Amino acid sequence: MTFLPSYVNGAWWTPADDPDAAIVRDASTGEEIVRVSTKGLDLAGAVAFARREGQKSIGALTFPQRAMVLKNLAIALNERREELYALSERSGSTRRDSLSDVDGGIGVLFTFSSKARRELPAGKVVLDGPIEPLSKDGSFLGRHVYTRLPGVAVQINAFNFPMWGALEKFAPAFLAGLPTIVKPATPTAYIAEAWVRMVVETGLLPEGSLQLVSGSVPGLFDLLDLGDTVGFTGSAATAERLRAQAKPGVRFTSETDSINASILGPDALPGTPEFDAYVKQLLVEMTTKAGQKCTAIRRAIVPAGTTDAVAQALRDKISERVVIGDPRTAGVTMGPVVSIAQRDEVLRQVRALRDAGGRFVVGSDEAPEGVPAEGAFLQPMLLSFADATTPAVNDIEAFGPVASIVEYTDVAEAAAIVGRGGGSLVTSVATHDPDVATELLTRMGAMNGRVLFLDRDDARTSTGHGAPVPHLVHGGPGRAGGGEELGGIRSVLHYMQRTAIQGSPRMLTALTGVWHPGAETDSAGTHPFRKPLSELRIGDAVESAEREVTLDDIEVFATFTGDTFYAHMDEESAAANPFFPGRVAHGYLLVSWAAGLFVDPAPGPVLANSGLENLRFLTPVSPGDRIRVALTAKQITPRETDEYGEVRWDAVIRNQDDEIVAQYDVLTLVAKTWAPAPAAVPA
Repeated sequence: MTFLPSYVNGAWWTPADDPDAAIVRDASTGEEIVRVSTKGLDLAGAVAFARREGQKSIGALTFPQRAMVLKNLAIALNERREELYALSERSGSTRRDSLSDVDGGIGVLFTFSSKARRELPAGKVVLDGPIEPLSKDGSFLGRHVYTRLPGVAVQINAFNFPMWGALEKFAPAFLAGLPTIVKPATPTAYIAEAWVRMVVETGLLPEGSLQLVSGSVPGLFDLLDLGDTVGFTGSAATAERLRAQAKPGVRFTSETDSINASILGPDALPGTPEFDAYVKQLLVEMTTKAGQKCTAIRRAIVPAGTTDAVAQALRDKISERVVIGDPRTAGVTMGPVVSIAQRDEVLRQVRALRDAGGRFVVGSDEAPEGVPAEGAFLQPMLLSFADATTPAVNDIEAFGPVASIVEYTDVAEAAAIVGRGGGSLVTSVATHDPDVATELLTRMGAMNGRVLFLDRDDARTSTGHGAPVPHLVHGGPGRAGGGEELGGIRSVLHYMQRTAIQGSPRMLTALTGVWHPGAETDSAGTHPFRKPLSELRIGDAVESAEREVTLDDIEVFATFTGDTFYAHMDEESAAANPFFPGRVAHGYLLVSWAAGLFVDPAPGPVLANSGLENLRFLTPVSPGDRIRVALTAKQITPRETDEYGEVRWDAVIRNQDDEIVAQYDVLTLVAKTWAPAPAAVPA
């Protein structure tokens, strides 16, 4: 017999023997693939290894460096997709199904790498929100920061997405600086083992940053404490049982089964593009992964009198597009569910739905024709309920190619039906009517983690009802688990601690790596625009001379730009404005002048101005006033893959009375090194 290895304590481990090991079989043929057991595994040692070696190795890296590791892992996995596709076929997944799991997991790594390099700082601390002045003289400040947790992230995943489901948790945890222990579901653990082996073979993983436990984890929760996290995907019942085991201080988040809905809008009648898009989406959600998706549509909510039309259109689509069988067979578009046990569980839930009043309007619970008897095959099933308030239709999830259809009389009732599900990962709405969409979002938004609006304008480009994207929240309230996964950089912060810090500008600058007003500056010596990134330091500054603003300057700028707004050109009208003493200079004139006051124009390490952010005009400038500017290096972000980095400068324009006229951030791209051009030799 062959046992599936685990990867713990920096090495591969396999049990010596276990007659009680779980047997994993091919979903189509029933052939034994592997046996799964953790008998004899040192789980406590794995947790200690993560805290000791993983914390040290990941903690030594900055956010951009961690992001580059993710990118390179994605490249390596992308080169071996065919191996993963072949393994996934043994679980019942077609090639198209694998696009969600294999390609989706790789896409998560690429996306988080890209977003981290753009949106996270160069250091190891994330700033949250603006500075809060806590003293009149600016000597005492406060703000919020995120720092990394000291423990380990335990990721307990479901069988349906052994790659994407794990990587969507691993990627943000890794960026946050938290080592991960992956515990895959047994039926598809061999796929998880394959991708983990691939990334281990790259040699890119920092020591202890990723471990794999193939099998059960008895006593795991006794090993976890403050600073550790648990991310669980699975049934709501299991989530509650595990949550109760977690000690205070252990962060437990869950993404659980939910009775997701899809609403056919009252305007989306047969013959409309929205109706066609709705039926197509319903087909996709029922047949992709053989309906084994926590985001799949379980309730089709349609206007009164349209059940027959929807059912007929769905039957036509199934007849045209669905071929059930072994995914390795040419032409097959829907494979079996993951195991015989799962097939039997789906059929048990279907019987419960029928006992509660459901009747088949599409398909049946009989085995599909022409498939191996040893396989876990089911056909798509749609059950109609006369009463949308039937408890079973809003509570029972048959985790396979099964959905129910109910009718509503008005939009308010449709939203109420969604709410009867107790909280969902996603609800979709097919409508072209903005008023319908607005009312539905208002009434049911709080019941969902995500709401997709489908119409003729986005039907071809939509990622679909059941396809979470790394940029947006994946999770949902109530029955859906109450947690959040994904959501861009927001999901990285789930694995960090938000802390309020207070101190002097000097101290907060040191703690955050970002210059704070009131901290020391250095405007002596070399102009900072002459310094490459390797020499530039936080606090390097330029203090400019003054420049007087004249009425002629204002009028020339107005005529040149075409901005003849009355506040600049009409003294009487400007004086009547409560914000101005009379005619005033254009704000953009002052910003332009400020650039002229602080710039060093000769060729040098500053390669380009890449933007301007957070601009605020605070004090009007009248003819005869004088302005000056202070420019201070605020934040330095090297780019791991480029020969330049980004420098954020704090810019403050003041008048002759030392009042702040304007403040903003200037962004420049600066070379990491710079060798001055050799002096010209006289002829």
